[in-house]
Amino acid sequence: MKNTVILLLTTILSTAPIYSQSIENIDYISPVHENMIAIKKNNQWAFINTKGDLVINFRTDLVKTNTEHGNYPMFNSERCLIKSAKNGITYFGYIDKLGNTIIEPQFLNATTFKDGKAIVLKLQKEIVGRNDILEKNVVYHKYFEVVITPNGKDIHYINPDGTNVSLDKEFLRKPPEINSKRISNTLYAIKGENNKWIITQIENQTKN
Repeated sequence: MKNTVILLLTTILSTAPIYSQSIENIDYISPVHENMIAIKKNNQWAFINTKGDLVINFRTDLVKTNTEHGNYPMFNSERCLIKSAKNGITYFGYIDKLGNTIIEPQFLNATTFKDGKAIVLKLQKEIVGRNDILEKNVVYHKYFEVVITPNGKDIHYINPDGTNVSLDKEFLRKPPEINSKRISNTLYAIKGENNKWIITQIENQTKN
């Protein structure tokens, strides 16, 4: 008799309808990208899937992407941009569809991925000497426009000479501009000093 009751309850529960949790007072709902929908509430963003399940909770570090449908965080190549402030300077990185940080915020600027590629401003420190009085190394910083994979591997340095930069919050009140853009899978356009564009072809080879 006991087994019969348990079997009956199991049958009833398995056939009962399952309702997704309601999410109320939403300010903005984005279009679907890779089965993920960005939603905004009280100046925070979260992600739900196409079933209405909240898969990434509301947070303040998601970065909006400008699209023809509006400005909102979005996934592409299973990555979404995030940002983090350190000493008054904003750095960019990427999370996956579970909200896990895959690429730590380290870039001075970054684009949304497209077809497995993104352009980032990668920072590099160079020690050029030492101040013996202060007992400190003399360092310079440069950033490079680099094409990367969703796992953070370098594919190509667009400006191999780099750009000198001062890591000072007064100098970097906003992220430096990315001066290149993707045209096709292997073609990129680079803006020169005269604001004219140069088209260059890159190879699809990652660098260690």
